[in-house]
Amino acid sequence: MIISSALLFVWFLQSKQGKTPQDLTIDAAITRIKNKDFKEAYFQASQVEFTDANGNKFVTTVGSGEIREKLVDAITEHNSANQSSQVVLKEDPPSNSWGWLVLIQILPFLLLVGFLAFTLRQMQAGGNKALSFGKSKAKLLNNQQKRVTFKDVAGVQEAKEELQEIIEFLKDPQKFQKLGGKIPKGVLMVGPPGTGKTLLAKAVAGEANVPFFSISGSDFVEMFVGVGASRVRDLFEQGKKNAPCIIFIDEIDAVGRHRGAGLGGGHDEREQTLNQLLVEMDGFESNDGVILVASTNRPDVLDPALLRPGRFDRRVVVGRPDVKGREGILKVHTRKIPLDENVDISIIARGTPGFTGADLANLVNEAALNAARFDKKVVTMSDFEISKDKVLMGAERKSMVISDEEKKLTAYHEAGHTLVGLKVPSADPVHKVTIIPRGMALGVTQQLPEGDKHSLTKEYLTSQIAILMGGRIAEEIFFGDANVTTGASNDIERATDLARSMVCEYGMSSLGPLTFGKKDEQIFLGREINQHRDYSEDTAIKIDQEVNKIVAEGYEKAKTVITDNREAMVRLSEALLERETLDGVQIRRVVAGLPLDGDEESEGSDDDGSEEKSKSPFKKPILPPITGNNPATA
Repeated sequence: MIISSALLFVWFLQSKQGKTPQDLTIDAAITRIKNKDFKEAYFQASQVEFTDANGNKFVTTVGSGEIREKLVDAITEHNSANQSSQVVLKEDPPSNSWGWLVLIQILPFLLLVGFLAFTLRQMQAGGNKALSFGKSKAKLLNNQQKRVTFKDVAGVQEAKEELQEIIEFLKDPQKFQKLGGKIPKGVLMVGPPGTGKTLLAKAVAGEANVPFFSISGSDFVEMFVGVGASRVRDLFEQGKKNAPCIIFIDEIDAVGRHRGAGLGGGHDEREQTLNQLLVEMDGFESNDGVILVASTNRPDVLDPALLRPGRFDRRVVVGRPDVKGREGILKVHTRKIPLDENVDISIIARGTPGFTGADLANLVNEAALNAARFDKKVVTMSDFEISKDKVLMGAERKSMVISDEEKKLTAYHEAGHTLVGLKVPSADPVHKVTIIPRGMALGVTQQLPEGDKHSLTKEYLTSQIAILMGGRIAEEIFFGDANVTTGASNDIERATDLARSMVCEYGMSSLGPLTFGKKDEQIFLGREINQHRDYSEDTAIKIDQEVNKIVAEGYEKAKTVITDNREAMVRLSEALLERETLDGVQIRRVVAGLPLDGDEESEGSDDDGSEEKSKSPFKKPILPPITGNNPATA
């Protein structure tokens, strides 16, 4: 580009000079001056340029001052004798002519040299990038960066113990080797997103006094085949030079997926990279002193050869924290946040089953931002409640215009969910109901599990289906079949999916403890692409009948609850239209026919029992997230 620009510039300068002038001797020039052929004479440093009447140019070389004076005398004599056809005499300083000549002749070479020097400097400054395409992109931890230690990690005690043992081995290997023990060559951290796998790796880097290399799985894979394998080799060569050391590969599923899978076969570059990784971890040559730590949330897609002992000897499960773990995580994240005296971390922890560490960090951050928005000096419990609603349901859409009729429909719809949730057995207690639009929903009914649930009973699942049907039934009973809305579409979809799972996966139907349908997954795509039917048409009909039966039973159960409690349903709907949001205590008072604000009046009572009731945890409710293992109405 630079060379082309230089050539164009030179061509432009030369084009401005016009036609190439003809050479003339001194005598020929003097003769033509006397013959009145010239109109102009342009004296330059080493030549004289003559121009005739037709614009043609002629050049005479001036070798000495004597020849120059001879030409000047001839022109002067001609001008004195011929007043009508004089020759115009022009002269430039010699320095300008020399400058242009040097510029025209040397500029292209100067630009070329400058371009080469710039290219060489870029190659040196970038670590010789043009010649290091196959070099590893791993970053060596800098001690000047902010350190993360195990004190900053909570809620995953077992995972911390597994990783702390590796650090102890690096610090005191004789403690384990004297009994014949060997340190694991690889540790694979597995868990859902947001549970703290990368944070644990940062803690290992902060605690271990050995070189720590970190790299992402996607940094190995490139468009050209063989580059990834070259980077793996270079990574382990760096590890050997700095042994003992730790190499951390984040999201290893990007490079470690099952070989030969996917549409159209495998992926040559990724598979060659994986092959090289397998060889480096446990191949012909040993890599003693190099410990590989990797993380993924998709262990099901990893190649079996990568998971075998000798490569990843340990699999550390980093799961969702329990109530004690959540309390520890909240204490870590609220260390630098000024909290009000009424903030009880244990209540927040008990009310957030299913939250991951990332969810809790986001909850605390949103609470702090909300307190700052209102110029508060401390973060209160109400800030955490607002933060929870925003994290789970989105910000309130108060500017959304809703007609009175649609608002009334929404109130009865949500009241239907709420009432059925209170009456059916084994259901989670109703935590809050609102008809304020949030996110994509016009209203939300939420339930608060009383504790962490790891398995679900059949009674619980059928109650969930009945709760999901409550909104549609409320619309039918109070507004008629002609006025039911599309608001129940998601409820119906979730109820149907739940019933089908009960039949095909959980064995909770009259068809017996059997599973129906195998899911064929394409590992390359990372998702289900179709479902294999391993049952007959007759069985398919029976499955559909069972699904229909389960949903219909839940429908009838919800209809019975709403019909038998019609007055309570009306009171609940009217309270929603008046207040827009009701918490668990208010919901129970309305259903029982008590005043909404009666609990506030009881605060001044001398009765210890009533005072104890006024401190119900429902006044400080914190909602768990809605997950596949924790169905909840919406």
